[in-house]
Amino acid sequence: MGRTLAQAYPAARRVFDEVDEALGERLSNLIWEGPNEKLTLTENAQPALMAVSIAALRVLETEVGIGPHNARFVAGHSLGEYSALAAADALTIADTARLLRIRGQAMQKAVPVGAGAMAALLGLDFEVAVAVAADAAQGQVCEAANDNGGGQVVVSGDRAAVERAVEIAKSRGAKRAMMLPVSAPFHCALMQPAADAMARALAGVTIRVPSPPLVANVVAKAISDPREIARRLVEQVTATVRWRDCVAYMAREGVTRFYEIGAGKVLSGLVKRIAAGATATAIGTPEDIHAFGARLAV
Repeated sequence: MGRTLAQAYPAARRVFDEVDEALGERLSNLIWEGPNEKLTLTENAQPALMAVSIAALRVLETEVGIGPHNARFVAGHSLGEYSALAAADALTIADTARLLRIRGQAMQKAVPVGAGAMAALLGLDFEVAVAVAADAAQGQVCEAANDNGGGQVVVSGDRAAVERAVEIAKSRGAKRAMMLPVSAPFHCALMQPAADAMARALAGVTIRVPSPPLVANVVAKAISDPREIARRLVEQVTATVRWRDCVAYMAREGVTRFYEIGAGKVLSGLVKRIAAGATATAIGTPEDIHAFGARLAV
């Protein structure tokens, strides 16, 4: 991820250098050279994904002249909310990298490996998926972690409860229900120790008013007050990522063009399924940036 950006554009290289310096290690080498099993550890994956997103954004700004100042809102899915805040200059890149390192470590430590799990339930309305999770809990934790839209809901909690949710979902009409290969049960009550860690970490950084506003995962509306942003970031660790509602909110506010900046195209696909008639464009490589600039020039 991001290697071609760093090779082609000094603006991207500076972002990776800043993240490396903030973490006191060459995370950029790990991003570009692996090993993959170390990169995918959540303490590394979270700052790595942010670095790639901001590197692509900086190139977009310097080469095309387009950036958050042209947008109505910024938003991100889970850890992407931190990338969105960095993009909107609410957090420095260095602080964002350090916060995501802490967040990744705290989430991994919150639950013993193997004790928790997550599963994707496909083809169920959110309300039905919530009921499935509640019925599967049986005294354990099983909660809706991600409402991704398009009939895609992820549940999280104690492994046995999540396994029960998979079977119950199948019996209630889910098109598919499958366990996910994750290292911890994110966005559920089991993550409370990580939420406590993030409350302490966020108390030690300066959050500025984002420009443009952030559409927050927890409340699915635009927020700008730094104190509320910090509070919602803490809540987000244990709460449902309301991505469907976030996109729907922006669409109601008149947004018709969405841009996914960074690695991958998953959110672009979800946006198209949530907001009828909206366009969604993924921009993460030099080729993407060149093509986008060429379209603007026409």
